[in-house]
Amino acid sequence: MDNISAAKKIMTEFAESTGLTNPETAPRRYLWTDAFAVCNFIGLFRHSGDRKWLDNALMLVDQVHHVLGRHRSDDERQGWISGLKEEDGRRHPAIGGLRIGKKANERGFNEPFDDREEWDRDGQYYHYLTKWMHALNCVSSATGDPKFNTWAMELAMAAHSAFVYTMHTGVKRMSWKMSIDLTYPLVDSMGHHDPLDGWITYEQLRSTAMKFSRAPVVNFDSEIADMKVLCGGLSWATEDPLGIGGLLCDAFTVFQLRMKGLFAETDLLFELMEASSESLDAFMALRPLAHPASRRLAFRELGLSIGIHAVARIKNAMNERQDGFPGIRRILPWLDRLSCHDGLSEAIEKFWLEPENRQSPAWTEHQDINDVMLATSLAPEGFLDP
Repeated sequence: MDNISAAKKIMTEFAESTGLTNPETAPRRYLWTDAFAVCNFIGLFRHSGDRKWLDNALMLVDQVHHVLGRHRSDDERQGWISGLKEEDGRRHPAIGGLRIGKKANERGFNEPFDDREEWDRDGQYYHYLTKWMHALNCVSSATGDPKFNTWAMELAMAAHSAFVYTMHTGVKRMSWKMSIDLTYPLVDSMGHHDPLDGWITYEQLRSTAMKFSRAPVVNFDSEIADMKVLCGGLSWATEDPLGIGGLLCDAFTVFQLRMKGLFAETDLLFELMEASSESLDAFMALRPLAHPASRRLAFRELGLSIGIHAVARIKNAMNERQDGFPGIRRILPWLDRLSCHDGLSEAIEKFWLEPENRQSPAWTEHQDINDVMLATSLAPEGFLDP
């Protein structure tokens, strides 16, 4: 079975099992997974021309908003988490943010913090919200409807206002996790790459709004300025494969914006390529792919695999335009170093396509996210090429 066929099979089963296309199954929505799923459906639509894939993307957007944009069934609060009345909420479904989709309800304002339990509790994650902004942006590009880009911008403004704060010393910081209604932090420490994701996502949303030849809902000048301050002096290096993949995808987004003349910060692209290359070398030195399935987390590896696909797109673009990209060609040494890992995506995909490896509890305990990110790695067009 070729990669596209495998991706189609995975996404068909995901849509059925999570209640998207099967009305007899209660919807099982999780924001990170669903953001990748929306992009996958769009990519399959582009590849096949079959309208059902685009319809699935649109249905999933609607279902996510009506499930994760509203209070939980076990919460005494009801309706849109934004507090808007029913009809206004439908017109602005993400303006109050979106829940993560965890099984347990959020920790109350006065409840004691428990690090282990917090992982299983609901709330809002900034890095999940940026993934949903990206997904909505991809829907606008695929349909030509600016409404989804507008929703993404409204979500960005709500998230920025809630997650970014100024300490009494005047230093800006970000919370990692906020309450469902965005009124108090659940985890106050800052995510390693959150300000980077925010900066690049805001630039991407603004770029799409400009493509529709209209004034953006917001220009993001002050929000981008905040993110630049938050990014100042930070090191992006990580040994987390999902984090490395995220850096590579961010680098590709910056590269795309730079090609359009919409991103002037060439130094950021260089920093991302340098950090990604050094991080990947360090990660691979640990020989992580030598472990059995029971000791590997598929979705984290698959995030890295998606990032390797992003590198291939940068290399192809630069090969096609040998004399182009002034100020960008300094990334070539880092592209050469990353070329040592060209076969990594295929190795990761081949491992997790083996039915035996998908029987491991390490796979089955996170099946939805593993399935969807495997499909993204097999057919990355929808996620990488908005």
